[in-house]
Amino acid sequence: MGTVFTRRFEADRIGSQVPVKLMHLEGLYELFVSKFVYSGVDFSMHNFKVHFMMRLTYQTFPYDEEDEEIDMDELMDDKTDAAENYGSESRNKVLWDDDCPWSEWYSAEDPLRGFELVVTWADRTVESTLEMAELENASPHDAEKWILHPILSPYLGDPSHGKRIDFASQLLCLVEALDTSFAAQFMEDFVSVENPSSENLKTSVVIPPPSVLDRVIKDLFREGSKLPDFNKGEHRLSRALKAAPLESLFTQFCLHSLWFGNCNIRAIAFLWIEFVREVRWCWEETQPLPKMPIDGPIDLSTCLINQKLHLLAICIEKKREMNEEFLDCIGSDDSSDASVSMEEHRKVDKRRNASSEADLQRKRDSSIAEDTSNRLRFERKTERTNSVNQSPTDAIRRGSAGPVGTMMLLKSRQQLHAPFTQDPPLMTEDMHEERLQAVEAFGDSLNVPGQLEKDILLSDMSAFKAANPDAVFEDFIRWHSPGDWESFEPKTTEPSAGPRTEGSKDEWPPRGRLSQRMSDQGNLWRKSWNDAPALPADDQKPLLDPNREGEKIVHYLETVRPHQLLEQMVCTAFRGSADTLNQTNFGNMRQMTSKLEQLYLIIKSTLGALQRNNLPDKAKTVKDLKRLCMVFESVEKLVAVAASIHRKFLDASRLAQVIFSDFYGIYAPTMGMSTNDEENKSRTEMEVSRQEVSLRERQVVSNLFSPPSANQSWRKVLSMGNLLNGHEPILREIIFSTGDDVNNGIHYAAAADVAATSDRMGEEIETHRMYVSGTSNDLRVGLSVTSCD
Repeated sequence: MGTVFTRRFEADRIGSQVPVKLMHLEGLYELFVSKFVYSGVDFSMHNFKVHFMMRLTYQTFPYDEEDEEIDMDELMDDKTDAAENYGSESRNKVLWDDDCPWSEWYSAEDPLRGFELVVTWADRTVESTLEMAELENASPHDAEKWILHPILSPYLGDPSHGKRIDFASQLLCLVEALDTSFAAQFMEDFVSVENPSSENLKTSVVIPPPSVLDRVIKDLFREGSKLPDFNKGEHRLSRALKAAPLESLFTQFCLHSLWFGNCNIRAIAFLWIEFVREVRWCWEETQPLPKMPIDGPIDLSTCLINQKLHLLAICIEKKREMNEEFLDCIGSDDSSDASVSMEEHRKVDKRRNASSEADLQRKRDSSIAEDTSNRLRFERKTERTNSVNQSPTDAIRRGSAGPVGTMMLLKSRQQLHAPFTQDPPLMTEDMHEERLQAVEAFGDSLNVPGQLEKDILLSDMSAFKAANPDAVFEDFIRWHSPGDWESFEPKTTEPSAGPRTEGSKDEWPPRGRLSQRMSDQGNLWRKSWNDAPALPADDQKPLLDPNREGEKIVHYLETVRPHQLLEQMVCTAFRGSADTLNQTNFGNMRQMTSKLEQLYLIIKSTLGALQRNNLPDKAKTVKDLKRLCMVFESVEKLVAVAASIHRKFLDASRLAQVIFSDFYGIYAPTMGMSTNDEENKSRTEMEVSRQEVSLRERQVVSNLFSPPSANQSWRKVLSMGNLLNGHEPILREIIFSTGDDVNNGIHYAAAADVAATSDRMGEEIETHRMYVSGTSNDLRVGLSVTSCD
């Protein structure tokens, strides 16, 4: 039957007090050699060929609160003299997400808890302890193979249920505040002592101290040297959400509200009331409204409160310009009143520095007086203009934008000039709705149903009269409403560059007439023409009354219904949070780009119900919003993973993409799911596969193992070699083996019989094999000996 081999096994373990000799490769080499040579042989004088393989496992240091606490104690001892510089020198530990966009609001736990690196030396032959000493001092970069295994944080596999602080958890609190907001008529009811519901809230919610409130208000109303970039962080789908830009005042208020008093309804009410007080102060003191543009059209795609704040900022700027013109007018009327003017300036400065209620009332009176003076100034200009119009031959064109083609005035045969007109007044969404409702109620728009339309028409007529002193009503109709002028001119006349062609001198005046509706007795347009003074646009009273519109806006903010405020806050907070995450730099990870786009579409679909005036089903809407918070939480975790991987592998993009793709394939199917206990258990065990590291990527991976701090080093006795940036292996696995030819009869009693077997002639068998595993504090050894007896 052939040769019979016998294999014997031995094993041993040293759990503590491992001999120093066995902590090093030389000692382990001699231990193995001692198993097949005589005990009296001097190993240093003889060479024994041994096959050797080694695998080392390194692991980054886990987060250790005790280490950080000791480091901070040492830091405070060293920097007691620089305690006032808190926030700069006193901050010793740099968090992983300090440069991530969400770090302004919260600090997230690093989703990559650490890394495990397995370094393998392939099979090689060693002959002496000297070679083993050289291998022990060799760098892990000399190993043949590196395998990297990311260690994920357990929180990635489980829903937070309010245990973590991030955008998703705070948005959930805001949704709950929305659900509570329907219980009151005004925001003051949630903080009023007399309100019963307020008493019930006191036991369950917490209001931050005044110092925190002051800090938030100062941050919101801190004036900057220039306006922020309102397109910052904006996704191409952001404008589909009826909210406000990320850097705008209202969005910043909403994001602050998420962290103010854990975003309960009572804390929001406190913050909103103080916010509106500051807005009113800016309005009454004619101070710029921070984080809001002072010009440009009103963006009707944003939420109503953002539109109101934008219009208020424009009103404040116009009010300031009017005040400056008023002061200039006073100074130019009578130079002898210079001393009085200086006194008035001192009074104004005194009023600006005062803060009592009496001073605020005097400011309102002063504003009214300024507006009255402006109206008087406009009336004086109107009187002077009318006196000029009494002598047409001496009239001078004012406010002309240039002639209109070849059109001529019917009365004087002078060129018809187009006037500069005032821009239509800016309006918010609700103002447009009121105007449309008025048009629908009165029917024909030519009857000028609203005061606003009448003011615009009078303004255009006055500007036209100033630019064309000899014009008649028919000239205005030909320019302003060509459809209401019925021309009887022959069609064979030569074409001209203007919108209308006048007849030749022989055919003057051009034949035509007003339309039927413009010819009716008592036509409102003709009556307005007779009443309109000849004033260029620059001398007219502005169509937008900043004092009236500004006061209306502040009144709206003070009396807005709680549920209307919270509905706009929810929409704006979701968009602001999503736009913040959208600023995250995660490299070229296409899965992340696609997932963010899906998030915006889901947000748009879910928040559509809040954009209606009345919620059709409040309970269903709140339930959908809470489900949206779960989806947002999943995407937020995914963004954190992508950001963490990207920043750790900036110079190894292939490795970053492979790791993230592997994680995404495991995590994506579980996103936004309401899991039961069995699923939670499986999700907690989520882990990504191991990835091989190429030679050019090794330095990037090596940098992940930052040198240990002094506090981490003194606890460990570095007893083994092969250090990686000061890290010794957490596990060392070594295999020693040696073989012999079956023809060699030194170790076998039946060598002659084996040699006589032709089919085994020249074959080598592994006679001894030893497996060593462990660290400097725990050593396990297994030995296998093969013989044929």
